[in-house]
Amino acid sequence: MKLYLAVAVLMLALAAQTNAQDAEPVEQQLSNFGNQMAEMGKNLAEKVKTTIDEFHNSAFATNTRNWFEEQFNKLKDKIEEIKN
Repeated sequence: MKLYLAVAVLMLALAAQTNAQDAEPVEQQLSNFGNQMAEMGKNLAEKVKTTIDEFHNSAFATNTRNWFEEQFNKLKDKIEEIKN
């Protein structure tokens, strides 16, 4: 029975060593993680920029800007009228 136990332990040790050799080093894993985070940041920045551009060019934003511009011009004209 001791022989079977010794063979089983030997096989487990061999399997563990093989898995350890196949695994990436911690430095490589951290490098990959950093690259993934950088790529995710770039993708997020592109999506945010696209969303802001779409909102800026939307009908609501355009109408709102035009309304404020009209109100400002009316106010400016009234101030000029009061001055003169």
